[in-house]
Amino acid sequence: SSFRCVVDIEDTKQLVSARVDDNRIVCAETAYSYRTELGSIQASVTVMWNGDTFIDRANVTVYKCHLLGSHNGRADCSLCLTLNTAYECGFCNNQCSYKQSCQEPASNVCPPPRIDWMHPLSGPMSGGTLVTIEGSNLGTDLDEIRDKISVGGQPCVPLNYSVSVRVTCRTSPVSQPLLADVVVGNKAGFTAAKDKFRYEVPEIVGSHPNIGPHSGGTRIYISGTNLNIGSNLEIYLDYFPCIVDKMLVSSTQISCRTTASKSTSYVVRNLIVRIDNTTLTLARPFRYVPDPTILRIYPLKSYMAGGRTVTIIGTNLDAIQQPRLAVFNSDGNVVNESACEVTSGSQMVCPSPPVGSQLATDVLNREQLDASSLVSSLSVNEMSDDIRLRVGFIMDAVNSVKELATNFPTVHSDLGYVPDPKFFAFDEGLKLYKGESLVIEGEYLRLASTESEVNVTIGTKWCNLTSLAATQLVCLPPELQPDGTDEIGRRTPGALPLVVVKVGSNLRYEIGYLQYEVVKSTELPPIAIVVITVSSVALILFVLISLAIMRHKSSQAEREYKRIQMQMDTLENSVRSECKQAFAELQTDMTDLTNDLVSMGIPTLDHRTYVMKVFFPGLSDHPLYQCTRIRQNGAYNIYELAMAQFEQLLNNKAFLLSFINSLENSKTFSIRDRVNVASLLMIILMERMEYATDVLRTLLYQLVDKSVSSKHPQLMLRRTESVVEKMLTNWLALSMYDYVREQAGSQLFLLFSAIKRQVEKGPIDNVTHDARYSLSEERLLREHYSDYEQIIIQVFQESENEKILCRVNDCDSVSQVKHKLLDALYKNTPFSLRPSVHDVDLEWRHGRGGHLILQDEDLTTKSEHGWQRINTLRHYGVKNWALMSLVMRQSSDSYMSCGTRHSLSPIITKSSHPFITSDLDTDRYWHLIKPNDDSMDTKDALLHKAIPEIFLTRLLSTKGTVQKFVDDFFQTILSANETLPAAVKWVFDLLDSAAAKHQITDPEVLHAWKSNCLPLRFWVNFIKNPDFILDVCKTPTLDSSLSVIAQTLMDSCSMSEHRLGKDSPSNKLLFAKDIPNYKVMVNRFYNDVSHMPVVTDQELSAVMQCLSLTHTGEFDTVCALKELFVYSHKYNAEIMDALQRDPMTQQSVQKFANLINHKF
Repeated sequence: SSFRCVVDIEDTKQLVSARVDDNRIVCAETAYSYRTELGSIQASVTVMWNGDTFIDRANVTVYKCHLLGSHNGRADCSLCLTLNTAYECGFCNNQCSYKQSCQEPASNVCPPPRIDWMHPLSGPMSGGTLVTIEGSNLGTDLDEIRDKISVGGQPCVPLNYSVSVRVTCRTSPVSQPLLADVVVGNKAGFTAAKDKFRYEVPEIVGSHPNIGPHSGGTRIYISGTNLNIGSNLEIYLDYFPCIVDKMLVSSTQISCRTTASKSTSYVVRNLIVRIDNTTLTLARPFRYVPDPTILRIYPLKSYMAGGRTVTIIGTNLDAIQQPRLAVFNSDGNVVNESACEVTSGSQMVCPSPPVGSQLATDVLNREQLDASSLVSSLSVNEMSDDIRLRVGFIMDAVNSVKELATNFPTVHSDLGYVPDPKFFAFDEGLKLYKGESLVIEGEYLRLASTESEVNVTIGTKWCNLTSLAATQLVCLPPELQPDGTDEIGRRTPGALPLVVVKVGSNLRYEIGYLQYEVVKSTELPPIAIVVITVSSVALILFVLISLAIMRHKSSQAEREYKRIQMQMDTLENSVRSECKQAFAELQTDMTDLTNDLVSMGIPTLDHRTYVMKVFFPGLSDHPLYQCTRIRQNGAYNIYELAMAQFEQLLNNKAFLLSFINSLENSKTFSIRDRVNVASLLMIILMERMEYATDVLRTLLYQLVDKSVSSKHPQLMLRRTESVVEKMLTNWLALSMYDYVREQAGSQLFLLFSAIKRQVEKGPIDNVTHDARYSLSEERLLREHYSDYEQIIIQVFQESENEKILCRVNDCDSVSQVKHKLLDALYKNTPFSLRPSVHDVDLEWRHGRGGHLILQDEDLTTKSEHGWQRINTLRHYGVKNWALMSLVMRQSSDSYMSCGTRHSLSPIITKSSHPFITSDLDTDRYWHLIKPNDDSMDTKDALLHKAIPEIFLTRLLSTKGTVQKFVDDFFQTILSANETLPAAVKWVFDLLDSAAAKHQITDPEVLHAWKSNCLPLRFWVNFIKNPDFILDVCKTPTLDSSLSVIAQTLMDSCSMSEHRLGKDSPSNKLLFAKDIPNYKVMVNRFYNDVSHMPVVTDQELSAVMQCLSLTHTGEFDTVCALKELFVYSHKYNAEIMDALQRDPMTQQSVQKFANLINHKF
């Protein structure tokens, strides 16, 4: 025949002959095989004619009976007998075979069952456990074994059945725990499993945690006994399912995750555990609480390596058992995450997750690409140099905390990543320690770390960190050289301690080995001391020992002095780069201010206001303010006539001198009275300055005579203890007004403005006035507060139709922001002519036409335990480039204020203190740092402690930034040139002549007199009170820094050497290096003045006449006479007695008596 069959099995073709039988083609019989271990496979048969003509193709099944009739590699009779009869398989020779190949007849009856595996092996007594049994010969159908399965003699009802190989049945209940046989039977008989089934009693005894968020996801652990029995486990919290984690099931503990509750707060009545047919309950095991919220995250900078402790403030944080902090890239994918530790319901801490360097590079390139399209109006320093990644939290099933920007828009939630710090190792890996501070150089040291986050160890001992700057770390090693180990006690090869720096929890740097060069001397052994004390030269030894002790103490003090000096040098070097950058920024602002001064001048007070502030400081309600300056008609009334006669008496020099001396000799005449009398006299004599100068000369000579007879003549003019000392101050103030306004005033204004701008650059507590940047330890934020950002505010002016940019801090209170915006809008306007912060409201314009008035206190103010936190820009969610405007308030207070809330003192009213800007009715308020209940008691105690170096660096940073302006001011007031008023030369010459008259040869005495006269009595007053001459606002924060500069000038005028020690005041430490230079300036100034041409009496008279004419009629002298006459009446007996005893005043006795007795 021409037909052929091509059989294709497993891609192997086999050619078989074929024949035609009627209408069929029959392929010849042959043996077929395949390699695959499968019971059957598909093959194909193709019919060909004449070798190349395709007729048809059909699919066929090729099978192996021994595989079809087996399970798990074992022959199974029941399985073989139930195969499709088309296979013609039968069970013979203990296996399933093709019937025609059997040597003996195939069997139709199978052997008893064989049980290979059973699960579970235990269940509750109440039954209901689904037991799965696997094996062979488990029946040819379900009916064969339906009533033939039992567990412990009780029926096990089959539910699922796979022929011969698997059956699942449900156990019946039993009356007691037991170890039960599992029996399965078929037609041939019964078989008992080798393993026993245990009926157990499950029990639950407790669960934890007992609190979780309402969104669910909390993992609950339930403890008890026999909890891993049975086949089905379900857990419910009342009617809320709790999803079982089957991987965490054991005999004593099971676990599940909660699902969401329908209400935010819900107390679960019962925890329900169902194990098959058994139900267990636990009362009041859990309560749902509102989902956690995030209120604040700080700090928001981290090194690439991560590990920086990030603090999270929020609510219900303790509802989460294992919170995690995650950072996301711009695509929303998780970059990395870290586990957090919950410390309380309102706080948790998390290490910042590390990020890869490649991701940092990609993000940085993207940011630089985006930055090219931004406006270029900001300086380079204001551009962000870190890589910002979005922060989110993984908290069980709470999704709201993953998207903080969406769900908590007021929270700053971008974590800035900066390059990891670099620490430079010691040269050749070794450093000799000579007893000074240990300095470790590096880079990027303060980009994302503070002193408290950096640990330095020498061996296993701590190196006390004293300073951390951008490029330098300074610490104080222990006195004795530590053992030669690393930080965990492992021995080092050279037996020297290893210096290790750790930053956060992820960064560790080996700096090198430290070898101490100074070895502490050992004490003499006791036996030597005994021998020496009983020796014959005891007296000599005693003297020698005493001298040695004195020398040791002296050298110790010298070493301490040098150590302090070295430490100050190191600290100043550490902040030098920071100061340069801050000074550059400040200089830009000050250049604009200086240019404005050229065109508009400094904002000085008028002469009358200036005189009142200097003469009567702090007395805003002095009667002279109320008096009219000019009489309404030419006629004198009785009152004016009396005052005119009193003025005539005062114009008598002999009477005036006697009047002053008699008052000062009275024991009840207080220092306050002396100051008031001196100022009233100068008001009265202001139109007769020649006469006032003559009286002052005589009184000064009297004061010199009195002082040289005392033990300490150099104290003359140091304090205002006499009328003449205050008269001298007032006389100098009148004589130097033009000089201060036209010469020194501009430098004083620049100094004041520089301090103001530097201090206000950082956070200032609106309640305590403590500031991050300050020259004064008293006003320094003691707590480390760095969680703030500078933002740019656009100030819109309706009248000008333009916007002004103003830099503020997001932690500023609303009053502080208004103050800064007013400074920006009215920078060339005297403070007294500006609107007050109480006259305006701050309006935030956002969205489409949305206007919101921001206030220090409103309905959104957060209150806790009676303390209310003053609202800040961050509280309102104000971001960079926000649009603001100042609108006039409908009603405002009539007083002028320039500061903020003064303190937390018990009662402060608006009328009693000028530094309150918030309309707040109680003092239970806080701003940046919440005070403790005993904070007011401990505040003063803190100030008297030695200032830690961590704060000293901040003082040094501020000092370094404004240093140039301090130098310029000192240079101005200590320069003897042609603009120096003649009054200064005249007073100095008077002191020179008085010293010569009394043959005073000690140069320190004359130096002290001149210092007390001008720098300390006059300039110190104006440094501490620039608002005496300038129309500016002096806040308590600025006042404290100005006082430090004033103290520096005082120290510079002292001829004694100031020795630094650990207890030295911070202001002396700040300017320790500068004071010697300032002392040189003071001495040179005194020397230059002494060499100036002598001021003759005629020249001085001309100057005084000019002053008298210039200010004629400025004050109502009748009012001043009336105030002075009060003292005449009070001390009339003493004055009368002095007049009667003085031959020069006899003519004034009767006049004064008539005046006192109203006979005029």
